[in-house]
Amino acid sequence: MDQTSAADLLFDLQDGIGRITFNRPQARNAFTFAMYERLAQICQEADRDPAIKVLVLQGAGDKAFASGTDINQFRAFTTPQHALDYESRIDRVLTTLEQCRVPTIAAITGACTGGGAGIAACCDLRIGTKTTRYGFPIARTLGNCLSVSNLGRLTALVGPARVKDLIFTARLLNAEEMASVGLLNEVVEDLAALQQRAGELAALIAGHAPLTLRSTKQALARLQRRLSREEGEDLILMCYMSQDFREGLDAFLNKRQPQWRGE
Repeated sequence: MDQTSAADLLFDLQDGIGRITFNRPQARNAFTFAMYERLAQICQEADRDPAIKVLVLQGAGDKAFASGTDINQFRAFTTPQHALDYESRIDRVLTTLEQCRVPTIAAITGACTGGGAGIAACCDLRIGTKTTRYGFPIARTLGNCLSVSNLGRLTALVGPARVKDLIFTARLLNAEEMASVGLLNEVVEDLAALQQRAGELAALIAGHAPLTLRSTKQALARLQRRLSREEGEDLILMCYMSQDFREGLDAFLNKRQPQWRGE
């Protein structure tokens, strides 16, 4: 990874607590492909390194946890394989995060949308501030879709009715709504309080029996087996290869309303 990419996602380890910071505040911490790969790499390091007891994921600044995949990453999409490769990459990275040996805490302030919302959904615990907003506004932005594996993760968290509500309305849940449906374990006042609470929670968990935590994660994962990404490839291609997706991209980049045609 080049130096610029390395600066986009920071990792610090102190007293068993690994802190992952999405460091593109000027872009609302939108993810490049290199950032996804670095996130997976850190999770794999945590699987091998017993010195890492817990991971805390956070966004730089107070405007966003992560606002999804950087839209510029989609510009090269011209073939069906591009779409399948993209969703395969995201699914591999999120699965690596979800199956990470150690407990993971998402410390969320501001926007947590799209790919960022997917990352937060894979974490074991989520805490937020009063400015936290969560959702997948793709029905009004790009016109793409979530893979069935991502839909499975969301459904396991909040149920199918709420997943439909989130996707169909393209609205963002506020912190109070997130807490009421179990998406947030705690809500604190502001960024300073969030950083303090994330540190306290991480230190508490880092001091507990690692095999108890690991076995609980793995047992719950076994209880929640779901469809693989491959089983929904036809749906991915229907959206990503559509005229609507090209229209959504162009509209987003040119800051105008998309004109959907269902084609």
